[in-house]
Amino acid sequence: MTNLNKRLIDVTVGELLDLIEERVNTKVVVDTTKESKRYVYGLAGIAEIFNCSKTTANRIKQSGKIDGAVRQIGNLIVVDADLAIALAGRIEKNKYTKKKKL
Repeated sequence: MTNLNKRLIDVTVGELLDLIEERVNTKVVVDTTKESKRYVYGLAGIAEIFNCSKTTANRIKQSGKIDGAVRQIGNLIVVDADLAIALAGRIEKNKYTKKKKL
């Protein structure tokens, strides 16, 4: 590292280039750990999430299994895809793990 208190008139070309290179090559750290939510729209979006037909997607929506992930304003349906998958999985898991009373 070059002495920053040196007069500019006393700096050599090599030292000047080193100083410029140090300043230009600063690293920028971007935080990529923040997850963004993935949204899908309409029955087609629900069908895409669950890999099913639009008719089946409508049944899933009407069943109430994914109500926590669905926001509907008029005809616009917005679904948080990750939350919908989690809700559907949790309900299906509970459905099959219930013990029958004898």
